[in-house]
Amino acid sequence: MDPVSVALLAALAGGVAGEIGRQTWTALGALVRRPFGRGGGNTPPVSSGEAELTRLAADPGDQGRAQALSTALAVRAAVDEDFRAGLAAWQEQAARVRAENGAVTNLVSGGTLNGPVLMGRDFNNPTFTTPAPPPSSGGAGATGDGAGDSTR
Repeated sequence: MDPVSVALLAALAGGVAGEIGRQTWTALGALVRRPFGRGGGNTPPVSSGEAELTRLAADPGDQGRAQALSTALAVRAAVDEDFRAGLAAWQEQAARVRAENGAVTNLVSGGTLNGPVLMGRDFNNPTFTTPAPPPSSGGAGATGDGAGDSTR
């Protein structure tokens, strides 16, 4: 099983992806709070992940807390078969959040474009440099087609 992305955990804790992100974060909390799987009542000496989840929720920007939660989830999944199955299902749900939150649709159709086209997502301060128009050959005020030539 792949570890849960630290960036995804931090993003969900920080409230990205709107309602679906909130629901995904809530689902992770419910999964972490479940008792350890079948084992005759013996709780393994590993974190359930609840403390790490709470710490990350308190400071979503702390990458160390996100890493601690990712590690706790991986360790618990390694010793708790039921949790591993639940975490795998949760990761599928979280992958949809990531896909929906990062969706980009670019469409250029019809006509002729005479300039730059920027395609992608999340651009900050884009600038475009275009070449200066070619100089006219008739001097100042000349249009090159004979119109406007008033000097004789």
